[in-house]
Amino acid sequence: MSVRMEVRFYSALMLSLPFCSIAVSPLSHADTQTRPETANSQAAMLTPTPALPYPVADPQLGEKLYPNEALYAQQIGVELEKLIRKRDAQGQAHRDVHPKAHGCVKAQFRVLDQLPAQFSQGMFKPGQNYPAWIRFSNGSPKPDHADIKRDARGMAIKVMNVPGQKLLEDESQASTQDFILINHPVFFANEPDRYLALMKDMNGGFLKKLQIPFSLGFKGSKIAFQTSRSRIGNPLQARYWSMVPYQLGTGASRNAVKYSVRPCTARQDAIPAHPDHNYLRGALKQSLNAGDVCMEFLVQPHTSTALSVEDSMTEWKESDAPFYKVATLTIPQQTFDTPAQNQMCENLSFSPWHALPEHRPLGAANRMRKVIYDHISRVRHQMNAVPRQEPES
Repeated sequence: MSVRMEVRFYSALMLSLPFCSIAVSPLSHADTQTRPETANSQAAMLTPTPALPYPVADPQLGEKLYPNEALYAQQIGVELEKLIRKRDAQGQAHRDVHPKAHGCVKAQFRVLDQLPAQFSQGMFKPGQNYPAWIRFSNGSPKPDHADIKRDARGMAIKVMNVPGQKLLEDESQASTQDFILINHPVFFANEPDRYLALMKDMNGGFLKKLQIPFSLGFKGSKIAFQTSRSRIGNPLQARYWSMVPYQLGTGASRNAVKYSVRPCTARQDAIPAHPDHNYLRGALKQSLNAGDVCMEFLVQPHTSTALSVEDSMTEWKESDAPFYKVATLTIPQQTFDTPAQNQMCENLSFSPWHALPEHRPLGAANRMRKVIYDHISRVRHQMNAVPRQEPES
């Protein structure tokens, strides 16, 4: 890329600063390292939470801890808490990102009747059928973000009635398994110090926010820009990716995989010529008033040491590592847009660590999520004075 083109790219990026909202990802300054503060500094937790053991890296699957990773994760949680408390000081506390839901819908997660042994792991038992909740959302941290504005789009799946002890120590007996996806295949940064620096920039003033594109560097900025530029006609017709890897199986045969969900058909609704503020909720309602909807759940096995589990910025190309269908998601005809169901949706917490050991999250972003997601979920529920618990149905 020429210098002139790079200058134009950064200029466009500066005009698109809201992209930083897409999904909390590891980011930092290019020329200075953001160092974790000590326990005696002002970065101490604002809201005391139970200390969850930090994940141990799995060298066999290519994991490697970054220096001070656990401390970075704690301090990122504090920065996100500051963001939530400032933004939602006068009303309901929302998620730090993806606060605007298009709807929470009931679904059935049915595993294929026949699966190769490498995929028949954990909850992927051939022929097994599970009830599930699916939450579709915008990525922007603004709860009133207009759907027509370019943004990342999220899909969070909470599968119910999954037997077995789960990874989160304080919710080990929960019967849920979560899958978190977004409509882009890669994150825009890897290192914990980048993650912390982004949060500090976002919590700073206007001049601080102007540093974000330079902090990301060219590749990270390009990915962030691409991730936050999507417009869709219907959440049910987009494709979603896990972005980061997960373990599949246990023991010596365990492998790393990524997930994806895609529509069963190629139909694409046109974006309305004059869309209302919440047209994606309207599209979801129209589709599910008309009948059932089908989506495919896919697994992408790790096939080469060239595919890093710690590099969340580089896509595992399907030509090198194909996706395989392991389950069908059926979203039945339903009415979901009710006050009770919308409130239930607001109170749900999603975490990749709501998982069986066979589906353990991998990589730095996922390891930090264990601490960060737990912290901000507790903050949100505390601010709203509602119980924090996994649903049973």
